[in-house]
Amino acid sequence: MSNRDLVCFPQTPNSHPGIQPTTPRSPWRKLLYVKQEYPDNYVDDTFLEELQKNANVRHYEYWSVVLESTIISQHISSIVIFVAIFIYLYHDDLSSHALITMGTVGTAIGYGFWDWSNTILTPDSSYRRRKIFKGAVLFFLTLLGLTPILKTLTEKTSEDTIWALTVILFLANLAFHDYGSGNRGNIKYPGSLSTNAAIFASVVLASRLKTNLHVFGLMSFAVEWFALFPMLRRQVRSISNRGNLALTIVLFLTATTLFSQISPAIVVIYILGMAFLTFVCPFWLIWIQRYKNEIHGPWDEARPKIQHGRSVDYN
Repeated sequence: MSNRDLVCFPQTPNSHPGIQPTTPRSPWRKLLYVKQEYPDNYVDDTFLEELQKNANVRHYEYWSVVLESTIISQHISSIVIFVAIFIYLYHDDLSSHALITMGTVGTAIGYGFWDWSNTILTPDSSYRRRKIFKGAVLFFLTLLGLTPILKTLTEKTSEDTIWALTVILFLANLAFHDYGSGNRGNIKYPGSLSTNAAIFASVVLASRLKTNLHVFGLMSFAVEWFALFPMLRRQVRSISNRGNLALTIVLFLTATTLFSQISPAIVVIYILGMAFLTFVCPFWLIWIQRYKNEIHGPWDEARPKIQHGRSVDYN
């Protein structure tokens, strides 16, 4: 038989029993709970189509950041003013009667403004006045009774330990202060930790004073300054930006004036620090935003969008 007599027939899948026909794989789906014909680390070409870069990056304006930084400047100035008042009391350059009078008058004026602004925002607030007045009277009577105990609290402790502990407590107060809260009435954690640290530092400092009246004056001023005054600052900040800026300037000038009689070197450091915090740090924040690279994609965890009256939608 010649080659011309040979007839070629196409091979069918059944021509070779050992070779199985190839079937196309099903498309890949981004589902972990479905067993698929792909490795666990497989991704297709559409995986990066949902990639988003810097989707939630906030763009800042310089002067708005400067205005926002005033809340930090106010708190630092408050600590500096309190330390200066303690030094004046400690060296008998300020009488306890004058401190108690100034604290009482200032608290009355501040509470009047706070109550007036709250009456505008929440008209039904008359019942709070009686409650606040009773609580204030009870607190100051209790503080007056505890003054002899507070005076001798650290009698056996060296002054170096007292000064070091005071610095640590005020640093804790500065670090854990509630800078971003818009709550005008309540102090929440970690803001409460900041307030407790400041009051504890005040107790430690007051125990080094000479008379019970000095101790009572400093402690009453500490409560007014670290517990009540931050609420007033938040109130002013929520009402008027100009008022908030004016309050910042007043606190800065007060701290500078008080410490100018104590240590000119500390005044220079304080002014340079406040200038760096208020004007340089906002520029620094805006400058480093260009290097921020925030990536979001399909690998992120799903976040539920809860809407009232509708089912939960998982994004």
